[in-house]
Amino acid sequence: MGEKTVIITTVNEAWAANNSLLDLFIESFRIGINTQRLLNHLVIITMDQKAYARCISIHPHCYALKTRNKNFSKAAFFMTHDYMEMMWTRIHFLLSVLKMGYSFVFTDTDIMWFRDPFPHFFPNADFQIACDRFNGNSKDINNWPNGGFMYAKSNNRTIKFYQFWYSSRLKYPGINDQDILNMIKHDPLFNKIGLTMRFLDTAYIGGFCERSKDLNLVCAMHANCCAGLGNKIHDLGIMLDDWRRYKSFTANNKSKSSSWTVPQKCSLKTLHKHGSRP
Repeated sequence: MGEKTVIITTVNEAWAANNSLLDLFIESFRIGINTQRLLNHLVIITMDQKAYARCISIHPHCYALKTRNKNFSKAAFFMTHDYMEMMWTRIHFLLSVLKMGYSFVFTDTDIMWFRDPFPHFFPNADFQIACDRFNGNSKDINNWPNGGFMYAKSNNRTIKFYQFWYSSRLKYPGINDQDILNMIKHDPLFNKIGLTMRFLDTAYIGGFCERSKDLNLVCAMHANCCAGLGNKIHDLGIMLDDWRRYKSFTANNKSKSSSWTVPQKCSLKTLHKHGSRP
């Protein structure tokens, strides 16, 4: 992990509340393998004052993002106005991080970290992103990206890319950041920027859309393909219990006896109920 590389997540009041997603997120670093030290590099970006107050009570590196009188404190469902505003505010902030010369791993707070993912990043790639589903080819732009987990190196190419991504919201109004990324990766301007983009294997960075099947390999698991804060909290709590059980096994039993027991409440039905796409 480079000296000027940070791990970034964003939370609002709902996600930072006691016994909510932020507690599960931090706990995953504490019980992961070689991940507790990464907490020293984690910066939690808070979207409202109550989230900031909670953050500074449990973590040393918190930053209160000024949101120009916008209220991002409540849980925002996929594709609602508040959700869209929050996502584009995030993209703009990450652009500012790159401009300051910092590389970053952005991670949603509903992603549990179980191992250090840095050894699995491509050393020569500018921008790397998780997938809802991985087709086996890290270079294939037809993979469906998931913006909940991204690694971006600070350089002119990533800065231009994030500027292009952010400005594209004006060309495609009403479309979320992830779907716009799917569009602009085919745009001629994307090729002109010269960005080297790679898609991360779900064997290492998985989720409920496509689980990391081998607990001996998994680095992180995302509560994607899931809507509803309560559903996420329920299933991620079980996921941490699955991981604790895996760690308790002897070396001989780990490969034979370990598997996820989630998702349970998270499913495609919850997405349809909340008007979301898988």
